[in-house]
Amino acid sequence: MDSSTQQVELQIPESSRQISEDDTNQQQQLPKRSNKHYGWWFRIFIYITFLIVGQSAATLLGRFYYDQGGNSKWMATFVQSAGFPILIPLFFLFKSPKKIVSSSPEKPSKSSLFLLYVFFGLLLAGDNLMYSYGLLYLPVSSYSLICASQLAFNCLFSFLLNAQKFTALILNSVVIVTISAALLAVHSESDTSTKLSVGKYIIGFVCTVAASATYALYLSLLEVTFKRVIKSETFDTILKMQIFPSFVATCVCVVGLYASGELRNLTAEMNDFRKGEISYLMTLVWTAVLWQICSVGLLGLIFEVSSLFSNVISTLGLPAVPVFAVIFFHDKMDGEKVIALLLALWGFLSYVYQNYLDDSKAKCSKSEDSEANITH
Repeated sequence: MDSSTQQVELQIPESSRQISEDDTNQQQQLPKRSNKHYGWWFRIFIYITFLIVGQSAATLLGRFYYDQGGNSKWMATFVQSAGFPILIPLFFLFKSPKKIVSSSPEKPSKSSLFLLYVFFGLLLAGDNLMYSYGLLYLPVSSYSLICASQLAFNCLFSFLLNAQKFTALILNSVVIVTISAALLAVHSESDTSTKLSVGKYIIGFVCTVAASATYALYLSLLEVTFKRVIKSETFDTILKMQIFPSFVATCVCVVGLYASGELRNLTAEMNDFRKGEISYLMTLVWTAVLWQICSVGLLGLIFEVSSLFSNVISTLGLPAVPVFAVIFFHDKMDGEKVIALLLALWGFLSYVYQNYLDDSKAKCSKSEDSEANITH
């Protein structure tokens, strides 16, 4: 009788000790999870800042290059990818340590990576060239608002390639942004003047829309490559997907400068630049640097979230460009552009609200799962 009571008294403290150990383990895991969560949001904030600031400033400098006497389409294309050497020190600084893990996913072969870099480099060069034509033949305010159509194209490619689910708010965002770009295409008379013919305006509009579609395809294919081919979760992976395709695109631009004959005119273009030779060089250098900063933010958002989210953030920076264009380049901000600007903002906010609903739903499901695990 006494031995049985002693066994019961010994078992009760043991069970309570196990419960207390489980509680302490859960309490120790919560700060780790929260630290990882805050670290993820910090990276997202940095990538968003890089993308918006780099894109807005580089677009304005590209328009400044043309307005002050620059006329080389291939040079404007060249600076969009030629700044990649500034990222090489970051590649060695953030290079991930080599880990020998038997269960790690199979890495792609060097030949496959080489073909991927060449493909993305050629796609990037063609896309940048079309953007250069659009920025040459369009006012920067119209150019930026038309670029918002890339969100509609990205939704389509995300649905086809990335299994993106469509909701009423996402469809509303796509339709509104498309109407915003179409409004500028129909009412183009206010942007045409003696210096800009209707034919050049149409060329600029078509090139900008085609570049937006190509850019959307580029983003979706990058997301597929990150998730299905490379399968690596390191920052140096992002840098590789920026440095090597940019190198290929830069080589294509050098060939284009030679083949088009524009290389022979660069010295005269620099001498005739209205703000001077130093301003000419600084414009090209800072445009190249800013586009690389923008690209790092873009690839980071694709890597951390999705291509569609990165394009939404890119669209967020577009409405700011027409405002700065009115201030610095004295573009006309007539009724059509104001309506197009408001529609672009409406479409963007619709998609942001959908992301907010998805995030809230995901948090609720995670909390329910954690509560179910604790009870069981």
